[in-house]
Amino acid sequence: MLKVTFPHIGNSYIPFRTLLSELGLEPVVPPPISQRTLALGTRLAPEFACLPLKFNLGNYIEALEAGAEIILMAGGVGPCRFGFYGEVQREILRDAGFKTELVVLEAPKTHPRELWDKLKRIVPRHRLTGLSRALYLAWLKAVALDRFDRLANEVRAIEREPGSTNQLQCRYYRKLDRAGLVKEIKQTMQDGLAALRALPTHSRMPLLQITLVGEIYLVLEPQANFEIEKRLGALGVAVERTIYFTDWVRDQLLLSMLNPNWRAPLFRLARPYLNNFVGGHGLETVAHTVSAAINRSHGVVQLAPFTCMPEIIAMQALPAVSRDWQIPVLTIIIDEHSAETGIQTRLEAFVDLLSYRRKQRQRHPVSAMPLKLAR
Repeated sequence: MLKVTFPHIGNSYIPFRTLLSELGLEPVVPPPISQRTLALGTRLAPEFACLPLKFNLGNYIEALEAGAEIILMAGGVGPCRFGFYGEVQREILRDAGFKTELVVLEAPKTHPRELWDKLKRIVPRHRLTGLSRALYLAWLKAVALDRFDRLANEVRAIEREPGSTNQLQCRYYRKLDRAGLVKEIKQTMQDGLAALRALPTHSRMPLLQITLVGEIYLVLEPQANFEIEKRLGALGVAVERTIYFTDWVRDQLLLSMLNPNWRAPLFRLARPYLNNFVGGHGLETVAHTVSAAINRSHGVVQLAPFTCMPEIIAMQALPAVSRDWQIPVLTIIIDEHSAETGIQTRLEAFVDLLSYRRKQRQRHPVSAMPLKLAR
């Protein structure tokens, strides 16, 4: 059985493991990201490559050490450098002496025939019945993960026993990973959500709500973002994450094929601060920051890898968005030199600022309308 690996990004390894197993492949899940993972990737990557590329390289090396024979990764188009990272990583691994094959799977919209040919070559069960079953089971697990995580980011801020949400989350992940039937997946999700709602809490509403925006890898991978959702939850903050795995699949794979103008609502929100698609999630970062202000989120945290071009462009627009819409924005740029203490200190200071600002507004209410409406 062919041993296949892939980049480790958040909890997506759970649906990916199911997808590959159902297609007749043996998944080799990279170990959880660690300092060794980063060290391996940093040693081989170009100095100014963004952090996700370095983590990916470390993932691949650790998976190859565990016996992986083929690496699968997604492709990309547009201004973001992610579009050619597959070729860069292939050359780096080859120069380092690794003989493995790296297969880049482009989105169906761009190269449908090429994608199908690659799948037929490496996937034993590539008939439509096998593909549809594998995709359905993987999708159910992805939906179950995202629904749980959305609720966990609310409950964690008001839990009575610190760490109870995190413990339940770990158990839920393990149980969902083991589920093999549609009935089991659905029952696991129902039980997990019920258990989460039953956790003892202090109140029904958290004191603060922060919207998390930025580059997809840093938003989804907790080891890369220093578990920012858990850190904010421990500070009494409910986190509204703007990127989930199922959202990415729906937008980038489905809507992009069915509706060429699917980004139109984002452009309307981002105008006049950003009028063009700049690759990655730069447009989404600006649009979701405006949306956060409209929906009265208390603040926004942007996560960006060092040298990430789309997020750097978005970063230039955010001060104007913050000023016009009266919403505080904290930008955290992360690279291999970032430290846990520095991240924690910045988050604590930002939460203190938001708490003070909230108290001031309660004493002296102001209009929720922006000073300068976007046109």
